[in-house]
Amino acid sequence: MDGIDLQQLASMVRVIAEEKNLPEETVMDVVEQAIAAAWRRDNGDRDQNVRAVLNVNTGTARVFVAYDVVEEVENSATQMTLGDAKKIKKDAKLEEIVEEEFEVTELGRVAAQTAKQVVIQKLREAEREAVAEEFGDRIGEVITGTVQRVEPRIARIEIGKATAIMPQSEQIPGERLMPGMRIKVYLKEIERDQRGPQLILSRAVPEFIKRLFEREVPEIEDGAVEIKGIAREAGKRTKIAVASNVPGVDPVGTFVGGHGTRVQSVMNEVGDNEKIDIVSWDDNPEGYIANSLSPAEITSIEIDEPAKKAVVKLAEDQQSIAIGRGGQNVRLASLLTGYDIDIEGAGNVAGKPRERKTITNVEDALLDAVEGTTE
Repeated sequence: MDGIDLQQLASMVRVIAEEKNLPEETVMDVVEQAIAAAWRRDNGDRDQNVRAVLNVNTGTARVFVAYDVVEEVENSATQMTLGDAKKIKKDAKLEEIVEEEFEVTELGRVAAQTAKQVVIQKLREAEREAVAEEFGDRIGEVITGTVQRVEPRIARIEIGKATAIMPQSEQIPGERLMPGMRIKVYLKEIERDQRGPQLILSRAVPEFIKRLFEREVPEIEDGAVEIKGIAREAGKRTKIAVASNVPGVDPVGTFVGGHGTRVQSVMNEVGDNEKIDIVSWDDNPEGYIANSLSPAEITSIEIDEPAKKAVVKLAEDQQSIAIGRGGQNVRLASLLTGYDIDIEGAGNVAGKPRERKTITNVEDALLDAVEGTTE
């Protein structure tokens, strides 16, 4: 049974580099690490310090095993006496490192399997590092991607040449993702674990709505209007507080757009089930809280500033409007303004929404690597 032909392996370095969008030097380094690991598996000891150098022109490799030169050997895998060292290097001295050299033209069957495993693992790590480098300065951006695969706890999204994941906790509840769908996603973070960097996407964070409005409202970039605050329960409702920096410019109207086109574009992206309330920001807490509880009509507001609490009084027929279904309206108003809002006569119904936890159970897809093993 044959193993891996190094000539074939050498010829595939450029192909693999192009296929994986990696520098040839990176792929060469991966292949040389694989050859070293395979040689050690076949001929040496797992403790040995082995490196390999592949010659792509001749299709041969040289393997170098490093030893510390010592007076008394305690570990023969990593140490040798001065006498043995001088057989390799005539002017060897104590406490230096010498390398024994071997030439390799082919790897055995078992060693070939070891090489293949190393190539798969190292290429995956190299690819992810390249992706992390490419997207490192794009955290916080909205990117258009294509749904690749939907699994029970994550969705895999293709963005450019990279594959990212969107955990279930970062998806919009009730939204049905299908393979092939083109969607906008928010690049939340690059998560690093023992398997390397992984791009984490979200459509559920408040920042996603903010970025979508920034695309629809050019006046934000001009500085005429700005988003002062945002509170969101993904898939249900979002409240966004806006302000104008230019006299005479209506901030709410600017965000809504003519015939509601701007806010509708954002709603089309997140789904019609999610209502978006746009309210005017006010530097006066009473005014801000009153606006945030819209469309309820407020009678009066008492504020305990040190405790960040507010007691809101309104007509009985306005209470249910202020509270909202399941306490949603007052809860989002509380998140938006930073005040614990108490609707008088209804008790404290704002509460706090349950925190969404990011799922970090990331499964790795196997990468196609070097298929050099033959029967």
